[in-house]
Amino acid sequence: MLRKLYDWVIAYSAKPSAPWALAVVSFAESSVFPVPPDVLQVPMTLARPDQAWRYALIATVASVLGGLVGYAIGALLYESVGKFLIDLYGYNTKVDQFREAYAHYGHWVILLKGLTPIPYKLVTITSGFAEYNLFWFVVLSAITRGARFFILAALLHHFGPRAREFIERRLGLVTLGLLAVVVLGLVGAVYLF
Repeated sequence: MLRKLYDWVIAYSAKPSAPWALAVVSFAESSVFPVPPDVLQVPMTLARPDQAWRYALIATVASVLGGLVGYAIGALLYESVGKFLIDLYGYNTKVDQFREAYAHYGHWVILLKGLTPIPYKLVTITSGFAEYNLFWFVVLSAITRGARFFILAALLHHFGPRAREFIERRLGLVTLGLLAVVVLGLVGAVYLF
């Protein structure tokens, strides 16, 4: 079943609608969706290494735009939508602590957490809730999300054929590793949020 899913994603990556799917996932992940865009960017880049930089740019722009939605949720709808999303992820006890950290370290919070597997929507929603400067939020989001997606693109562009061969031979192990990273990101968010 895992092999069929992988083959489908690789085949889908060649379709004209694939970049749109990457944009939608990147946008939604920054505000409400739990799946990181890497799950599309990696196979898409492996299938089309010549498009690595384009995919990184699409993911970056869409992620920053989605981050603005997350920011708006935190700033305007925290008591309803924002609080629901924070509670859904189990971070309701850490929001006040995170808000205080923004007063002193907001730029570092955005830069560092934007690179990690910690769900970025938590940063965007809390940035709005903490009333972090919107201009700097956008600038720092562009830097950190761009770094994340362009570093991934550079690695995949450089190691693409070898990485694809490794992934295809050890698909189960790679999937398990990716799940571990996501779980560690969620657990890390609880303790580092």
